[in-house]
Amino acid sequence: MTGLRLGPLLRYVDGSSATVWVETSRPGTAEVRCADGSGGTAGTFRVAGHHYALVRVTGLTPGTATPYEVFLDGTRVWPPAEESFPSLPPSVIPTPGPDGRVRIAFGSCRWASPPTGEHDPVGPDALDTLSARIAADPDGERPDVLLLLGDQVYADETSDATRAWLAARRDLDDPPGSQVADYEEYTHLYYESWLDPQVRWLLSTVPTCMVFDDHDVIDDWNTSASWVEDMRATSWWRERVLSGLMSYWVYQHLGNLSPAELAADPLYAAVRESPDGTEALRAFAAGAEADAASVRWSYRRDFGRVRLLMVDSRAARVLAEGERSMLDPGEAAWLREQVFDERGSYDHLLIGTSLPWLLPHLVHDVEGWSSVLCRGDKGPRWARLGERLRRGADLEHWAAFPESFADLAELIAEAGTGPEAPATVCVLSGDVHHAYVAEPSWPGRTGPDARVVQLTCSPVHNSIPLSIRLGFRFGWSAAARRFGRAFARHAGLARPPVTWRRTGGPWFGNQLMTLTTRGRSAVLRLEHTQEEEAGARLRTVMETRLSR
Repeated sequence: MTGLRLGPLLRYVDGSSATVWVETSRPGTAEVRCADGSGGTAGTFRVAGHHYALVRVTGLTPGTATPYEVFLDGTRVWPPAEESFPSLPPSVIPTPGPDGRVRIAFGSCRWASPPTGEHDPVGPDALDTLSARIAADPDGERPDVLLLLGDQVYADETSDATRAWLAARRDLDDPPGSQVADYEEYTHLYYESWLDPQVRWLLSTVPTCMVFDDHDVIDDWNTSASWVEDMRATSWWRERVLSGLMSYWVYQHLGNLSPAELAADPLYAAVRESPDGTEALRAFAAGAEADAASVRWSYRRDFGRVRLLMVDSRAARVLAEGERSMLDPGEAAWLREQVFDERGSYDHLLIGTSLPWLLPHLVHDVEGWSSVLCRGDKGPRWARLGERLRRGADLEHWAAFPESFADLAELIAEAGTGPEAPATVCVLSGDVHHAYVAEPSWPGRTGPDARVVQLTCSPVHNSIPLSIRLGFRFGWSAAARRFGRAFARHAGLARPPVTWRRTGGPWFGNQLMTLTTRGRSAVLRLEHTQEEEAGARLRTVMETRLSR
């Protein structure tokens, strides 16, 4: 009998349709049956010995939350019948209604939670805690969509349990050691992360949008051209990066796409129509690794009058020194096109990028300084020092690509100015293991009409060493800002086209931000996990109105 190995994950949702992703134990037909009689079916497709389906559900009623079940070859597999699975409310497909309210929760950087009952050394998981709150009050507040902004799995920082599993499979003395090596090992990471009962139920009932960051493949992924050259010289890198891209396409990227985009995707068609789509997907991943400009991982979603542009700031880079750019020309043109397409049709513009655009001033200046050194402007010795620092200190955010930083500043200013400007332009990011709000201004020119904010929220569930806490607290200080200017002067860097100030944070802990919009109003809330006698809960530590 065909069983459900992973999922269901509720992914794309609009007013009358949705997509539901599942992984099954063998080939078959997946069916979603909704309580109102709507539903859909899809045959499975095969990749590297695993079987998947993305079911399009149609006939939904706008403004409803419709319970659903999943069947495989006619047998119900969700909700599960196993006594070991906790009693949770029915999974539902919520469709947007006419009131115009959109509630978007977001964060990044999630280690898998330990098994239920085991001590969690880094504290409660924000996704587990959110799930428990929704389950306790199914008719209460819940996100309309959950944005996972990178590092959904950690291919280079495996748990004790995963290391034991890997050791039973191969010799960990051989590279890449306790890191994952191939597609099968990536599937294990997703099982470990998404089979957690609370998280599994949450992902079945709250729509999600996802994008990768470096740890989904490896720390410092695509930091520089020399980094890529060094990695390609190893015996294990090619299998690792191809498996990382293949698994990302299956487990995360497919669900980001609308039904129309899926129908027009030749790779999706080839994989579904083939008895085994492994080679087609592997060839695609090889092309993406060799030529980043040949693939677009970025995507657009419109939630009523909120536009989300999820930008790939990891794989779309141009890395040749002297030509470095966070986005290749095609990606940059796509972003501009999406910003200005029917600009007056949205009230809020969200630019999702796993890496923050606005950083603490000291970090920003050091990253710009390092980029000048690595380019060779100060000579070969300084260039070698710059590259060591770039890799060792993760100096590879937007600030490490000064022209890209300035281009994004100009694009945001244009988008936020004029009679069709949205009420807010929000850059949503994670990565840096703390949360903050920063607001830019444009010296020497009239600022945008829109309220522009950098909203950074990380981690969802990860460690926050004392060094990170102290470093970022100092990094935001006035003294650090003056110190940073010394690095900028040594590099000969011009002042950036924007100045900015921190207007909230830094906050440390496992956390989620939620942006709630209605018309042109927007309210931001930050919640931390907190362990209590009755169990973990999310506690509001900040709530502020961004626009009225």
